[in-house]
Amino acid sequence: MPDTLPDAAHNSQLANTTPPRRGWRYWLNFILLVNLARFRFILLLVLIALVLIYWDTLAGYYRKWTRPAPAAQETDGEYEWFCPMHPSVVRDRPDEKCPICHMPLARRRKQLQLPEPLPPGVISRVQLSPYRILLAGIRTSTVTYTRLQKKITTVGYVEFNERTLRQLAARVRGRLDKLYINETGQMVHVGDDLALLYSPELVVTSQNLLDAKQGGNDLLYQTALERLRLWGIEEDQIAAILRQGKPATHLKIRSPMEGHVIARYVKEGQYVEEGAPLYDLADLSTVWIEGQVYENDMVFLPPQEYFHRPQQAQQLALPVVATTQATGNERFAGFLTFIHPHVDWSTRTVRVRYEIPNPQHKLRPGTSARVELNIPPRQIPLLVHHFGTESALLYALSLLVQSPDPLSPHGLLMTLQLIPSSAGDAALLHYGYLLAVPESAVIDTGREKVVYRQIAPAEFEAVSVQLGPRMEDEQGVFYYPVLAGLQAGDLVVTAGAFLLDAETRLNPAAGSIYFGAAGTQHRHQQPEAVRSAAAQDEDALIRSNLARLPRSDRELAARQLYCPIQQQNRLGSMGTPVKILLDGQPVFLCCPGCEEEARNHPQQTLATVRRLLQHPHHRLPQYKR
Repeated sequence: MPDTLPDAAHNSQLANTTPPRRGWRYWLNFILLVNLARFRFILLLVLIALVLIYWDTLAGYYRKWTRPAPAAQETDGEYEWFCPMHPSVVRDRPDEKCPICHMPLARRRKQLQLPEPLPPGVISRVQLSPYRILLAGIRTSTVTYTRLQKKITTVGYVEFNERTLRQLAARVRGRLDKLYINETGQMVHVGDDLALLYSPELVVTSQNLLDAKQGGNDLLYQTALERLRLWGIEEDQIAAILRQGKPATHLKIRSPMEGHVIARYVKEGQYVEEGAPLYDLADLSTVWIEGQVYENDMVFLPPQEYFHRPQQAQQLALPVVATTQATGNERFAGFLTFIHPHVDWSTRTVRVRYEIPNPQHKLRPGTSARVELNIPPRQIPLLVHHFGTESALLYALSLLVQSPDPLSPHGLLMTLQLIPSSAGDAALLHYGYLLAVPESAVIDTGREKVVYRQIAPAEFEAVSVQLGPRMEDEQGVFYYPVLAGLQAGDLVVTAGAFLLDAETRLNPAAGSIYFGAAGTQHRHQQPEAVRSAAAQDEDALIRSNLARLPRSDRELAARQLYCPIQQQNRLGSMGTPVKILLDGQPVFLCCPGCEEEARNHPQQTLATVRRLLQHPHHRLPQYKR
C-alpha cells in the first residue's frame, strides 16, 4: 500500500510538465520573424534575375516615358526642312542633316502642288550614296553612235560546187585500150589525155571523110566532119587524119576542165556503149558550204526572190568568213549565194549556201566549217523601216558628199549635225552607225527592256526602251541599237544595273537599306522628293545635263557656267539647268530651288549674270544660304 503512493505522485508530476499545444499564431510569428531574413534574400535574387532578363524592354519603356514631347512647330504638317545647298534633299523633321554636306536643314512651307510625276517611259527612280555606289560597282557610259553589224554564226560542211561538176561519157561505142588516168583523186588539167578508145564507127566515118575530100563531095565531107566533131574529136586530130590520109582507129578522150577525178567507172579493155559514164570531175577552185540558220535569224536574211535575180543578188550579196579545224586559224572569205526555200521541221533551221573561193584547194569537201555571216545595218529590214526613207537618205548623202572628209567618223558626225534627225539617222544607217547601248546596260524583264539612266549625281531612273537586234562593234563588243527611249549623250549604267534593278523591284525598302539610298519612286506610287548624292564623274554629268537643252540655250548656259544664286554650283551639276526670264533676259539656274530667290531680287540676279558672262571662271567666295 505505501509502495504505490510514490508512483502516483510521480505520474501526476509528469502530467503537469507536458508542453502546451502550439496554434496558428505561433507559426505565423515563426514565418514572419524567424525566416524573414532568408525570405528577403531569395526575393532579392528573383528580382535581380527578372531585371536582367527584361533589361532591353525596361530600357525601351524608360526612353519612351522620358522622351520629351516634340514642339508644335516641328510636328506641324505645314512645314518641311530642306538643304539650301542641295534643294532636292527634303525631310519631315528638323533633327536630321543633309546626307551630302552634313549641314543643318532649313525650314520652309510645304509646296501646295504635288511633286512632278515621273515622265512617260520612266518606270522608277532611285538614288544612292557615294559609298554604296562604290560598293555596288556601278559604272556609267555615254550613249553614242557606234559602228555595228549583225553577226550570225552557223555550222556546216564543205561540199563540191555543183556548177563545176562534170561527167565524161563515151560518145561512141568501142573498146578502152588505154586509161591514162586510172586513179580516183588525180589532178587533171584542160586538154590532158584521159583514155584511148578504139571504135569501128570511127574508122568508117574517118574513111568517109577522106573519100569525100578526094571525090569533091562537099555534102558528104561536111556530114563526116560534123559527126567527128560531135564525137569529141578535136581539130588537131581531124587535121592529122586529113594530113596522113589514113582513117583514125582510136579516139583520145581529153579533159574539158581542170579539177580532180572524183569517180572512175571503167577499166582498161572494157567495152563501152555510147553514153556510158567514164569519169566524174570536180573543180575545187570554188567550193560550197551548206550551213544551217535558226528560224529566229531568218528575219536578217535577204528575201528568197532576190537570189533568182542575178543583178539584185549581186548587190545584196552578204560577206561571210569561214574557218575549219583542218586549216587552223586561216580565214576564208566568201558570200551568201542561196537560201533554201524550206525549213527543216526537226531542227527548226533553214539551209543556206555560201560560195567560198578555194584557189589552193585547202578547203576539202566533207570537212566541217564554222561560218560567220556579217550583215550591215542597211540590209536589216527592221532598222531600214524604222530609221530611213529613200528621200531622207538621198538628202543626207548629198550633204555628206559636200563634206571635206565624209568617210572619217569625225567628219561624218560633224556633217550630220547640220542634217535633220530623220535624214541624219538614215545617213548614219547607210554608213553602219547606230545609236546603241552596251549589252550589259540592258535588263530584259520578259515584258519590256529597261535601262538605268543617270539624271543627277547618284540619282538614277529606270527607262523603258525599244531596242533593235543584238549586234557587235568592230572589237566584238555586243550592243543593242536604240529605237526609242534614249538620246545621244545620256549616261546609262553599264555595270551594276542588274543589282540595282533587283533591289528596287523586289524589295524597295531593302534596296534602300542595302544601297544606302534615301528612297525609291515608282510610277505606280505617290511621287516623293528624291535625295541626291555626290557625283561620280561631275564633268560627264554636266555635259549630259547640258545636252538636254536646246542648242541655243546650251550655248548661253555654257557661257554663264555658274548659277547666279548658288555661285559655287556649276550649271548642270544638279540636273538640267532651269531657264527663267528676268526683264526679258534669259537666266539659267542650277535647280528649281533657286527660282524664288532669283525672282525676288531680279536686278541683283541680272548683275551677277553679267559678271559671270564677263568673267566665266570667277566665282564669288560668299553666297546666300
